[in-house]
Amino acid sequence: MNNEFYKRLVDLYAGDELPAELEKEMKEASYADPELAHDMMSMRMTVDMLQSHPGADFSEESNQRILMKIYARGVDIQTKAPAPTHLQYQLPIRG
Repeated sequence: MNNEFYKRLVDLYAGDELPAELEKEMKEASYADPELAHDMMSMRMTVDMLQSHPGADFSEESNQRILMKIYARGVDIQTKAPAPTHLQYQLPIRG
């Protein structure tokens, strides 16, 4: 395969998402192409660093404020977490 094909797969290589055979082929191709080798190494290091980072610690209010700004710009995203109860109007219950 040509190196252009391998250059398109660098992002999958960096995330360890390639089958073992294809990853081995990419490593062999990188011996002959220093640019490919550099891209593979730097992207793998970047992905590893980002995955090991604990992430930002936001309060629930900060998280909701950020989401509201994103929604105001027209982005429709779905979160995994249920909507917080403080955004819902609480009705008084009388017996």
